[in-house]
Amino acid sequence: MAEGFEEIEAICPIDLLRRSGIQTLVVSCGEAIDIVGRSGISVKADALLADTQSRDFNLLVLPGGPAVFSLRDRNDVLELIRRHHSRGAIIGAICAAPLLLLDAGILNGARYTAHETVSRELTAIDAQEKVVVDGGLVTSRGAGTALEFSLSLISEVRGVEAANEISRSIHYPSMNANEGL
Repeated sequence: MAEGFEEIEAICPIDLLRRSGIQTLVVSCGEAIDIVGRSGISVKADALLADTQSRDFNLLVLPGGPAVFSLRDRNDVLELIRRHHSRGAIIGAICAAPLLLLDAGILNGARYTAHETVSRELTAIDAQEKVVVDGGLVTSRGAGTALEFSLSLISEVRGVEAANEISRSIHYPSMNANEGL
């Protein structure tokens, strides 16, 4: 996360991934552990990006918000995305964050969705879907789809039944194994 992240798009995945038993490390892309989101909510990260660059993760989650636009010029962030994609890690990007996938050069014909405000650069947005899963990439439209996005991440990492278990525990409709959410 970086200053100006979209709080719902960050906190919802953190919460649901942890509820499902997926070890989740919150990383600050800045120089401080405390990060302020677009709505002024402060979050304390677990680590700094500079201290985790050499680590490999099975899943990267990129929240949207104004922070995305400052991260687009960060070679360290783009290289992290490229490296994890080449290793076969799952990469989730919501709202404007698929722009980072574009900049990292990993969309390569994959199906994706994103917030309509970035459609001038992401010209192949699937506007009919709340979440699109394709080739290890999980993309979503925005804050209003954060639950579906989070459950799809869980499904990709731990399977549909694990996602359904979390869905039931929060009184949210379960995932359909054939159709996503």
